Amino acid sequence: MLTLYIIRHGETEWNKAKRMQGRLDSDLTEKGRRDAKLLGERIKDIEFKRMISSPSKRTLHTAQLVRGTRQIPVETDERLMEIDLGDWQGRVESEIRDLYPAAFDAYWNRPESYESAGGESFYDVANRVASFLEDLQKTSLEGSVLIITHAVAVKALYMLCRNAAVERIWDPPFIHGTSLTILQIDQDKKEFLLEGCMAHCE
Repeated sequence: MLTLYIIRHGETEWNKAKRMQGRLDSDLTEKGRRDAKLLGERIKDIEFKRMISSPSKRTLHTAQLVRGTRQIPVETDERLMEIDLGDWQGRVESEIRDLYPAAFDAYWNRPESYESAGGESFYDVANRVASFLEDLQKTSLEGSVLIITHAVAVKALYMLCRNAAVERIWDPPFIHGTSLTILQIDQDKKEFLLEGCMAHCE
């Protein structure tokens, strides 16, 4: 049986400013660093066979804080990266809403019809996350694996494991920074044991 501990990176400066990051990056805030350390303390007794992170700076920093003193390498996989938001990247949400009103509305309310200006669709993200999950199941048959990724990638994972349509990608739970999701995989059976949990910050 394979158990995936899936976390979103900690809060960043751009998260705080409501500035879209996508493939761009910004530093973790003090809260983001603190929450990652708290999560690391929460799961310190779990023996992970692998740690796999998106190669973005914010996920790698989060991974290092959560790893603590463990002597385990952090692998990277580009399929775990955040959705490429093209021309939106680096802009604040209010600016995007003014410049791209139809696409902004589709992004949040009709994700199945969202088309990015120079970036990815939600279908693109789902396809690469599905590819990652398929390969992971071939290379890690059992044990616990820690995955450090981004909000839309986590949402795509929920959608895929529930056989849901892209229209449902924003269904609850909300994925806060450092939230923990636990997914158990037993051959073809996938079961969420925990969803978007923030108990380490309470």
